[in-house]
Amino acid sequence: MRLFRESFRIVGWLFGRRGVEARLAEEIRFHLEQQIDAYVRAGLSPGDARHRALIEFGGVEAAKELTRDEFRLLSLEAIARDVRLGIRSLRRAPAFTAVATVTLALGIGSATAAFSVINGVLLKPLPYPHSEALVAVWHAAPGANIVGPIDTSAAQYFTYRDSTRTFEAFGLWNRETVTLAGAAGPEQLQAILVTHGTLDALGVPPAVGRWFTTQDDTPGASATVVLTHAYWERRFSADRSIVGRAITINAQARTVIGVMPKGFRVVTEHPDVLLPFQFNRATLSLGQFNYRSLARLKRGISLEDANADVARMLPILLASWPPPRGATRQALESFRLTPALRPLKDEVVGNAGQVLWIVTATVGMVLLMACANVATLVLIRTQGRQSELAVRLTLGAGRGEVARGVLVEHLVLAVAAGVLGIGLAFATRSIFLALAPDNLPRLDEVTIDPAVVGSALLAAVMSGVGLGLLPLKYAGARLPALTQASRRTTTDAPQVLRVRGLLVTAQVALALVLLVGSGLMIRTFAAMRAVEPGFTDPDRLQLVRLALAPAQVPESERVLQLEAEIRDRMAALAGVSAASFANAAPLEPSGGDAVFAEDHAYAAGQLPPVRRFKFVAPGYFSAAGTRLIAGRDLTWADLYDRRPVALVSENMAREMWRSVPAAIGKRIRENSANPWREVVGVVADVHDDGVHLPARAIVYWPALVDHFGRSGGVFAPRVATFLLRSARSGSPDFIDEIRRAVWAVHPGVPVAQVRTLGSLYQASMARTSFTLVMLGLAAATSLALGGIGIYGAIAFAAAQRRREVGVRMALGAQHKDIRRAFVRQGMTLAASGVGCGLLAAAGLTRFMESLLFGISPLDAMTFLAVAVIICATAAVASYIPARRAALADPMDALRAD
Repeated sequence: MRLFRESFRIVGWLFGRRGVEARLAEEIRFHLEQQIDAYVRAGLSPGDARHRALIEFGGVEAAKELTRDEFRLLSLEAIARDVRLGIRSLRRAPAFTAVATVTLALGIGSATAAFSVINGVLLKPLPYPHSEALVAVWHAAPGANIVGPIDTSAAQYFTYRDSTRTFEAFGLWNRETVTLAGAAGPEQLQAILVTHGTLDALGVPPAVGRWFTTQDDTPGASATVVLTHAYWERRFSADRSIVGRAITINAQARTVIGVMPKGFRVVTEHPDVLLPFQFNRATLSLGQFNYRSLARLKRGISLEDANADVARMLPILLASWPPPRGATRQALESFRLTPALRPLKDEVVGNAGQVLWIVTATVGMVLLMACANVATLVLIRTQGRQSELAVRLTLGAGRGEVARGVLVEHLVLAVAAGVLGIGLAFATRSIFLALAPDNLPRLDEVTIDPAVVGSALLAAVMSGVGLGLLPLKYAGARLPALTQASRRTTTDAPQVLRVRGLLVTAQVALALVLLVGSGLMIRTFAAMRAVEPGFTDPDRLQLVRLALAPAQVPESERVLQLEAEIRDRMAALAGVSAASFANAAPLEPSGGDAVFAEDHAYAAGQLPPVRRFKFVAPGYFSAAGTRLIAGRDLTWADLYDRRPVALVSENMAREMWRSVPAAIGKRIRENSANPWREVVGVVADVHDDGVHLPARAIVYWPALVDHFGRSGGVFAPRVATFLLRSARSGSPDFIDEIRRAVWAVHPGVPVAQVRTLGSLYQASMARTSFTLVMLGLAAATSLALGGIGIYGAIAFAAAQRRREVGVRMALGAQHKDIRRAFVRQGMTLAASGVGCGLLAAAGLTRFMESLLFGISPLDAMTFLAVAVIICATAAVASYIPARRAALADPMDALRAD
């Protein structure tokens, strides 16, 4: 307590220095006047009395300086001396210094790496000016049987742009695959289509040239394009003269008008090029919510104000635009559209925040365990240093000086560990990013910046202060008594023993919590692997994505013919057992719409639920490994003759007709103005959104279908994924053969997104596997630290009780009795930790519930297995030092004492 009082006294002197100086001068004056009066009463003259009093006082300024030394802060010389002494003391204990430094460095390094990810992904603002004013514009439609938010339509874009009171800028955007023609051959690019207002809302001006204006997105305007910086450097070697030149995209010449700056993205997308939408207002109608949208709020406008403004404009929307073909205005009103705007940062981060906070909390527990482990070592070392500290006190060192030296010594240790931890953080960050799933947002913004370094040093200083105060609190009070105590009678105080026991118990409890979390993720991963995804042998299924632009192939019938010819060429390749194509393979995104059934009645204005659509060619299910449960597959005659047929998934068949056989022969359609189509087959459910989510109800239409959609025309998917089942999937020579097969049919078609279905399958479980790996690493580290903590406690207890053990063995105690006593002590600590850990895990694992699949956060098997692992580890950690103590020669112990 004296150290704290001295600290407050020094701080008080620093901030109240003028008052202290005034009181000091007044006190000296008072003492001098008292002495002068005494000499005057003794018969001296006032002048002689003053002269003699000053001589006896010894000098006013010298007295002031001595008094100031009691209050002023430590000098740099004193601090440097304490640092030198601390380093010397640590060098005299190399084993302690090495173990403590490395343990703390591991904890600080892992925590720093985790914080760098949290800082980059969650805490940093988006890379747009005043990004807090950006919002993603979503809507809810509770009356449309649509799960989750819905996008924006082109009609809404014009309505909001013309009528808003809260948006400073508003625009639509969408991702699209395009083809660039060039001398080196066709290249498939990722493009973002935007309206005027999208780039204005983001507020990032181009580095070269200009961005789009209202003229660029007007129908019939000259075709323009804006390049992103990365593509400009890769394809055009950062040539500034590219602005004003024409490039051919989708067989159409487009003038390059600008280049965006380095690092620019559209929300989460990193496109190659930006293209303008060119909507014709005269042809638009209600519905068709197919576009993403964002807005920049005016200054002073809140999210609640913007939602209220959108709610005001929705009736204007419904009154201003005609209903789409096959629908009524009443049906669209039954959607009950409501605004669901949210900050753009929430849109970017998505659900990644929960995973990252869980991983960070896990790493934070490891840091706490490292500190607890080092704290135990510090208490043990302090026990052995009490004689040294007592001698320093006896030789005249002040108690505050000794305490300050101990504190500085541990600060030096912690800062060294912090510096080493920062170095480890760079390597750990690389490992973290390598393990992170590809869909984790903003990974390019994860850096070890000054804020992260500052947090690491702060953690180091806090750890050092805590470690330095610990021996002063629990061992320092006994130092004066040690000068009169012999080494033989020196034992641990009960308070110190309790603290050490609490530290070990805390380590065991934290290790159990982390092991339970890791165990739950292992059970989740096993449960996900056990789910039948709806396809087989994904690693043997090669996927290749091709795009045929309307300017290249205008007719839909010709699109199907070219795709069929390419499919035939691919099927003839060596090792290919099945080949087909569709607009989207399993686990690839695909749109959908409401589906009507002929034998179901719908109220006026009512729309049925939205189903996912896929447009497939014959042989698709065989290539994908999706079981045909009832009926038949599509045939090429179905496509070329444009027969009105379709297939549905098993869950859709059971939902609509209660059984799979009952679905065969039923008729469905996607628009009330289009003809009915007969269900000719039912296939197994496919977990298109990942095996951790329920399988969507899917309708499989032919890859060429007549009288389809809101336009009622002929439709064939121009962007198709080809599926080739082969043991050669993924090999470079196989991919080269695929390219030659494609270009033999159409040299202008680029081959892109070459990957296996296995890679998509692993990506769908990336979040689970990432969390599993991070929790597993943390749990393994914590288990090791917990075991080391128990081992250290028992080993030190055995060393302290060496004489007692020698006496007991000399008196006839058996080795097994000695072992049993020490193992019992270790198991008691472990049991306390297990009890506390089980209670903590029962509460904390509820935060993991959204990450789990097929298992409860209170899974009894996991809790029991982890408790057994902890107890087994504790038994081994206790038995090793117990056995060593039992095998010691009692005569050696007695002679050493």
